Amino acid sequence: MSRVNLAIIGGGLVGASLALALQAGAKARGWKIVLIEPFAPGDTWQPSYDARSSALSFGSRQIYQRLGVWQEISRRGEPIKQIHVSDRGRFSTARLSAMEEGVPALGYVVENAWLGQCLWQHLDKDVISWRCPAEVTRLEPLPDGYRLTLNDETTVECDLAVLADGGRSGLREQLGINVRKRPYNQSALIANITPSEAHNGMAFERFTDDGPMALLPLPENRCALVWTRLGMDAQRLAGLSERDFLSELQGVFGYRLGTLKQVGARHLYPLALVEAEEQVRPHLAVLGNAAHSLHPIAGQGFNLSLRDADALAAALLASDQPLGDFATLQAYRERQRLDQTLTVGFSDQVTRLFGSTQPLVALGRSIGLLGLDLLPPAKRWFARQAMGLGTRPDA
Repeated sequence: MSRVNLAIIGGGLVGASLALALQAGAKARGWKIVLIEPFAPGDTWQPSYDARSSALSFGSRQIYQRLGVWQEISRRGEPIKQIHVSDRGRFSTARLSAMEEGVPALGYVVENAWLGQCLWQHLDKDVISWRCPAEVTRLEPLPDGYRLTLNDETTVECDLAVLADGGRSGLREQLGINVRKRPYNQSALIANITPSEAHNGMAFERFTDDGPMALLPLPENRCALVWTRLGMDAQRLAGLSERDFLSELQGVFGYRLGTLKQVGARHLYPLALVEAEEQVRPHLAVLGNAAHSLHPIAGQGFNLSLRDADALAAALLASDQPLGDFATLQAYRERQRLDQTLTVGFSDQVTRLFGSTQPLVALGRSIGLLGLDLLPPAKRWFARQAMGLGTRPDA
C-alpha cells in the first residue's frame, strides 16, 4: 500500500490539466500526486487525418499561457478568426470576428492527441507519478481521505481523490453520486472533412430543422465536423458511402467552402445533458465529464472543465487547511457555481432554441440572429460566452 497527497483518477486532458495547474505549488509544499489512467499516452505524437480535436476558447488559451504550455500547444492550434452562424432556409445570419473583439482569435481548434502530448510532457516527474495503464475498481472513504483499489489488486491511499474519469464514470455511480440527465434524443456524428477552398480560420455553426452542425477549422485545411441528428438518422449517415455522405453534407452545408472533397472516419456519440448532483465531498472532487457533460455544438464542455480544474487548483493552493478539507472544496464549488450555471444554460438553450422546428420559435431565432448581428451589446455578450469569458468582468 502506498500513500500520496492527491490521486487524480483519469489522466486525460482534464486530469492532466489539473496536475499541471497544481505541480509548481505542490512541489513547494512537498505534495505527491499520482495520475491513474487506463490508456497509456504515447511517447511521441503521430499526425493523423482522423485525429479528434477540441475547440479551445480564448479563455482556455489564457489559462494555458499562465501554465507555460500554450506556446507549444499553439504550434498545431488553428486559430478561429471568425464564426459564421446561420439558420438554414431563413434570412438571418450572425458573424463574430476576432478583430471586432480585439483578440488574436476567438478560439483555437487543437487535435486532442497533440494537446495531450503537450500537457503530459510538461508534467514534473518529481511531483507527479503515473499508474498507467491502470484502472481504479473501488473507491472507499476513510476518515482522512480515500483508499483506491486498482485492477492489479494494489491499493493507494490519498488525502484527496479527484474523479475525472469521464461521463460514464462507474466510480461516480459506485459512490452513490446521483446525476441529472436530460437526453437530447440525438447523436453527434464526428468526422474530419477537406474542402476545396481555404477555410481561412472561419468556423461555421449552421442550424437546420434536422439538427445543428458545426464545421471548425483545422491545420492542413481540414475541418472538424460535428453534425447532430436524430439517433436513427445519424446511424444512416454513418453507414453511407463516402460519396453519398459528402453529397448529403454538401446539400445541407452549401458551398461556402467550395466542394467537400474528403471525409475521414465517422464516429457517433449519443447526446444528453448530464450533471452530477454532488461535485465535492470531504476529500473528494468530481471534474470534467464526470461532473457535467454538455452538448458539443456550442463548444463549451472542455473549456468549462478546464476552468473548473484551474479554479480547483487555485483553491487548494490558497488554502492553509489540510488537503481534502471540505470547507475548501465547498468554497471552490461555490466559486464555480455561477460559471457552470451560465455555461450549461447557454449551451442547453442554444441547442434547444436552434433544434426546434416550431414556426414561431424559428421566426424568433431568425429575428434573434439578425438582432445579434445588428446590436453590438448583444453580439459582445454572445462573443464573450463563446470565448469562455462570460463570468469574468476583468477579461
